[in-house]
Amino acid sequence: MSIPRLDLHDGTSIPQLGFGVFLVPPADTQQVVEEAIEVGYRHIDTAQMYGNEEGVGAAIAASGLPRDDFYVTTKLNNSFHRPDDVRRSFDESLARLGLEQVDLFLIHWPLPTRYDGDYVSTWRAMTELVDAGGTRSAGVSNFHPDHLDRIVTETGVAPVINQIEVHPYLTNEAARAASHRHGAVVEAWSPIARGRVVDDAVIGRIAGEVGRTPSQVTLRWHLQRGDIVFPKSVHRARMEENFEVFDFELSPAQAAAIDALDEGEAGRVGPNPDVFDRIPEA
Repeated sequence: MSIPRLDLHDGTSIPQLGFGVFLVPPADTQQVVEEAIEVGYRHIDTAQMYGNEEGVGAAIAASGLPRDDFYVTTKLNNSFHRPDDVRRSFDESLARLGLEQVDLFLIHWPLPTRYDGDYVSTWRAMTELVDAGGTRSAGVSNFHPDHLDRIVTETGVAPVINQIEVHPYLTNEAARAASHRHGAVVEAWSPIARGRVVDDAVIGRIAGEVGRTPSQVTLRWHLQRGDIVFPKSVHRARMEENFEVFDFELSPAQAAAIDALDEGEAGRVGPNPDVFDRIPEA
């Protein structure tokens, strides 16, 4: 099955469906990603903080497929925001992945209460990696509207992607609107709200109407909103289920019913980027 691609403002494009490896144990990552590749996934999302870049790279190498078949994203660790650390850690990521270039490198969190509130110099260093050719594109993750406005105002460069928490209980419209205003495409992490959608009565009703599972309905809702999703599973059957979301559509009424599940800040399942400040131990 051909996965639709979305155009980014730097002239590149990105597959709208990917495979995430958050919380996949490093020892299991190669096998899990190899299975995802067999299912058909070509967009892989990892991060320095996950500790499993090496397994992702090994799976890509073992696939025997051309490098250009894959879209690979990794993210900057919270402990490496200073410009020299951005550059050093990025080179280390390339080495762990066994790649000469990644497709997308993201600031994982803005950390406005750390580094004297300076995430602008971090963003400037990220854009320099694009100029140097190590990454094709640079973006951000978990950036609220004021974070986005600041980096664009002070550097003149907008991220191509903002990867944020989005699901039916936190539609995160302000951050989505700010991303779009700057020309950034939204990637939705925790797209099924850590499994909460499975037991939702409204989503369950719609799933019955379209003959799909609640997870498939929710992923389809994301896709129709124009966001990128990269669900994570270590189970092949679930990988296959999550992949089969391009041969049906939700009606406007069905999509609106899911929109109405939004709980605002109360629906958030992850930390709020305005206060999140965890620096992982080395």
